[in-house]
Amino acid sequence: MQFKIEARDAPPVKMHANQLTVSPEMVRTLVDEQFPEWRSLPVRGITAQGTVNAIFRIGDLFAARFPLQPRDVESTRCRLQSEAQAARELVGRTRFRTPEPVALGEPGAGYPLPWSVQTWLPGVVATDEDPGESVAFAHDLADLINELRAMDTRGRTFGGEGRGGDLQSHDGWMETCFRRSERLLDVPRLRRMWAFMRSLPRTAVDVMTHGDLIPGNVLVSAGRLAGILDVGGFGPADPALDLVSAWHLLEAGPRQALRDELGCDDLEWERGKAWAFEQAMGVVWYYVESNPAMSRMGQRTLERILAD
Repeated sequence: MQFKIEARDAPPVKMHANQLTVSPEMVRTLVDEQFPEWRSLPVRGITAQGTVNAIFRIGDLFAARFPLQPRDVESTRCRLQSEAQAARELVGRTRFRTPEPVALGEPGAGYPLPWSVQTWLPGVVATDEDPGESVAFAHDLADLINELRAMDTRGRTFGGEGRGGDLQSHDGWMETCFRRSERLLDVPRLRRMWAFMRSLPRTAVDVMTHGDLIPGNVLVSAGRLAGILDVGGFGPADPALDLVSAWHLLEAGPRQALRDELGCDDLEWERGKAWAFEQAMGVVWYYVESNPAMSRMGQRTLERILAD
C-alpha cells in the first residue's frame, strides 16, 4: 500500500543564505528508495520547523531531519554521526524523554546531503505551551540539569566553537549582532552589558550539558517538563551553559526557584545569563523576517535579562 504525501506549512521565507529546499515529494522518494520497510508509512511536514533542520514525520514513530545549510557531504555525515552518538549516550539517562537515533540516510532525489532519522516524541513545545509561570516546571528543569551534570564526562572537555567555552571568543559575533540590531534594540545599553559579561571569569570544570535549552527544544505537558528535543549537542561544556533556560523559559519567580534548587553562586548565575544574552542577541536580528517567532523569543529573553 502506498500512502499519500501530506505537505504542511513550509516556511515561506528562507532563514539562511543558500538554504536548501526540502520538499515532501523529495522526502517521500528518499524514504522509499533507502528505507523500503517504511514505504507504507505516510510522510508529512510539521508546522513547527527547526532553524537548522527541515523536519518531516514518517508515520507515527519517526522524525526525519534534513540539514538546511549547504556543507560538504563528508563533514555533514560526521556531524550527524556525532549527534547520533550524543543522543544515544543520553537515552534513558534522565527521567525525561529524549529522541533515540534510528538511521542515517544518504544524498539522493535532489537533496545533496546525508540526513537522519530518530524517534518522534509526542508533545507540545514550550513555544506553544508557555511554562514560564510554573514553579513545578522550574523544579523539573532543575532536576534535568542536575541529572545532566551528574553524568560522567569520561575525561572529555569542551572542544567546540559555539557556546560553552570562553565568553570572550564571541566578541566578533557580538559586534556583528550589535551592528545588525541598531534599529531593533537599545544597542548602547546592550553593549555596556556585554562589556561586563564578557569579563566574567571561568572557574568551574566542564560538566555534561544539553547545550541549547530554548523553548523550541522543550516539551511541556500541563505546565511540567515532558521531554527534551535536539539532543545532538549533548556534551561537556561550561556548567553555566544550561542556565540559559532560566531566561529563555522562566519568569522571575520560577527562575529564582530554579536557582535555589541548583544552588548557583553569583558567578555561575551571571555566566548563565551571559550565554543567554549571547544567544538572544543573535536570534533577534537574524530571524526578524524569516522566523519572527524565533526573533520574538530572543527579544523576550533580553527583556527578562534587562529586568533582572
